[in-house]
Amino acid sequence: MKRSAFLDHVREVIRTNHFSYSTEKTYVNWIYRFIVFHNRRHPKELGGKEIADFLTNLAVEKKVSLDNFEFKHARIGKRLPIVLSRDETHRVISNLQGEFHLMASILYGSGLRLSECLNLRIKDIDYGLNEMIVRGGKGDNDRRTILPRSLIPQLNIQIEKVRIRLEENMLLPGFKGASMPEALERKYPNAPIEPVWQYLFPARKPALDPRTGNLKQHFRHESYLQKAVKAAIRKSHISKMPPVIRSGILLPPIFLRMVMIFALFRSY
Repeated sequence: MKRSAFLDHVREVIRTNHFSYSTEKTYVNWIYRFIVFHNRRHPKELGGKEIADFLTNLAVEKKVSLDNFEFKHARIGKRLPIVLSRDETHRVISNLQGEFHLMASILYGSGLRLSECLNLRIKDIDYGLNEMIVRGGKGDNDRRTILPRSLIPQLNIQIEKVRIRLEENMLLPGFKGASMPEALERKYPNAPIEPVWQYLFPARKPALDPRTGNLKQHFRHESYLQKAVKAAIRKSHISKMPPVIRSGILLPPIFLRMVMIFALFRSY
């Protein structure tokens, strides 16, 4: 994707509103695809009809699910979700090892979404109250959820691994600690290198932050667990394939919000 003044302005507004980097990438990608679909015409020349044409093409030609929209031009029948039984879930988890087992157990036992699990930091684990604190969950809301006591031994091992990883990373030239929201990092400048602020499931190695260019420790990618669960399902001889790992093209629910942001820039 080539750089453009318009998309750079979109990025600036998204960052001003403190959206996550993954949300920024998704917004920019869909806006770019929308512009390319209309032969790279400037957004100020595009409106509601062009948006409808784009959605119709996605639904009819690309077979993208539009279940999240009240879209009258290409209605797609409702589909029932694929759900594993309790026995099937236990069989899948039993075929996962180490970090994979802990992550899946948190999803199942504490009711976290995959992204919420990956964003957990050590400080979000409260042993005294047997709770986990989910930061910036659905609707950008924080919430408390249960911490199954059976996971405490595994959590202790994982936290010790994270502390060792931090000590190793601190020896790397230019390492700036765990990635954090810019406003929070300005308020607590030492937080990125403090153990309690480290991700519970850090990525294999630090990487350059795409926004700041600093060497940072990020959390694991979603595909890390998805691939492991997919293999565990096959090993468990279960024919179902839950949506979290099912392949296919899905249109993100945030596309509507992206359209609203896009509308703000039509006069840019």
